[in-house]
Amino acid sequence: MEHIPVLLAEALDALAVRPDGVYVDGTFGRGGHSRALLARLGPGGRLIALDRDPSAIAAGQAITDPRFTLVHARFAEMGAELEQLGVHGVDGVLLDIGVSSPQLDEAARGMSFRQDAPLDMRMDTSRGETVAQWLARADEADIREVIRDYGEERFASAIAKAIVAARSERPVDTTYQLAQIVAAAVRTREAGQHPATRSFQALRIFINQELEELSLVLPQALAALRPGGRLAVISFHSLEDRIVKRYMADQASPPQPPRNLPLRADQLPKPTMKLIGRFRAGNDEVARNPRARSATLRVAEKVA
Repeated sequence: MEHIPVLLAEALDALAVRPDGVYVDGTFGRGGHSRALLARLGPGGRLIALDRDPSAIAAGQAITDPRFTLVHARFAEMGAELEQLGVHGVDGVLLDIGVSSPQLDEAARGMSFRQDAPLDMRMDTSRGETVAQWLARADEADIREVIRDYGEERFASAIAKAIVAARSERPVDTTYQLAQIVAAAVRTREAGQHPATRSFQALRIFINQELEELSLVLPQALAALRPGGRLAVISFHSLEDRIVKRYMADQASPPQPPRNLPLRADQLPKPTMKLIGRFRAGNDEVARNPRARSATLRVAEKVA
């Protein structure tokens, strides 16, 4: 299936792309946002893209533009990667958080229960533990907490108990197997949603440390931005969006000292960012790409 970048025009407009600017696409995916960014850059512009997925890196080899650099790395390694490239200031950072359509559609990745496949779920298939390996060793309490906290699943206790019972008979190592275990443990279903949806989402977020990665990259992006540079983050889940919203709000409104503390105006804490806005996909885009329905774009600008 073709990957359609979400909120493409809104993200590029929000970045206020300068033809001679330096930009970072922290989540290359299949390159939809990167290609559009390159189209707005002039001969003196530069784009650095990162992705942890080897398949994304392979897809990116088709871009031979000399203004473009693609790095196989987690976006939480952005600061170190920019330093290694000798890039000491950028004009914009774009992050499209979460799983991409190709990752969901490729059965072998094990991120979806639509097709039976090994229970992997890693974004970077070259390293780390698979979901199957983790479920084989995790205790019931840890499984319950992951499904409850990352999936906001009210039946997390029953699901964890069912997984532990099932693995005592045979390894839980395929997507269909896990989906059937969860479906049998969930007592009621949300309309139009498979009962395993929240559990699969939770395990994917956990095994890839997606929320931790997001929390780590935001201050690195701010540090990399030049004054006037913009950070644009597209998220698809309330947990991700909450992290982005709080970070940007905190940077735009630093804690103030007590009113009776004798400080001059120039000694007061200054904001490091100003909020530009929050954007959602319009009806036309949602009709073309249903995945856009849950997308939220937040944008903030670094101040001097």
